Amino acid sequence: MVLASEKNENMSRTGSELVKQERIYRINKFDPKTLSIAHQDVVNNTRRWLEEMVVGLNLCPFSSSVIARDQVFYAVCDATDDAQLKLFFVAELQRLLGTNENDIATSLLMFTKGLGDFGDYLDLLEWFEQLLDQAELTEHVQLASFHPQYQFEGVDADDLSHFTNRSPYPTIHLLRQDQMTKVLAHVSDPEKIYIDNIKTLNKLGRQQVEALCPWGR
Repeated sequence: MVLASEKNENMSRTGSELVKQERIYRINKFDPKTLSIAHQDVVNNTRRWLEEMVVGLNLCPFSSSVIARDQVFYAVCDATDDAQLKLFFVAELQRLLGTNENDIATSLLMFTKGLGDFGDYLDLLEWFEQLLDQAELTEHVQLASFHPQYQFEGVDADDLSHFTNRSPYPTIHLLRQDQMTKVLAHVSDPEKIYIDNIKTLNKLGRQQVEALCPWGR
């Protein structure tokens, strides 16, 4: 996959125009039955990871409530072509921002093809961040990143901390900025969450962590 810099001008114009179209209000909540069997499997595997790892180990203290209230939207993308990837991303931004937050609080975008290499995934993430910035939406949405082989920069390759961001599929999390601001206002030390997560994984040990995340071995 090639994400050439010369595409930025067209990307900015197209992305901005698409995102700023008339918003969609009050869509139905996510229904897995509308997906193909293959995509249902992707969503089910992701939900299992959320339940067992993210919520089960309390790696993200803010996730349990939106999951319990069925306010997460799951979007699966099989595309590898740049134009299709861009349209998918813009469509999901529209869906999130054009829907009441009580229906969709947050979205998970899962990519099934072409991003097995963590470097390729980071290229896509950077491209989407550029699109978000050029569409002047960074004050409304932030991106969080997850990948089966997630690797924190400057951390030993075999460190268990990487598993805090290792998901079944390359995934980009769309977060509402205003929601995060409200949540973090009640957290005295946000950095402590990451530190506590590392302690939790180290206490479990590699065998149990890898059993929960076999894709991340």
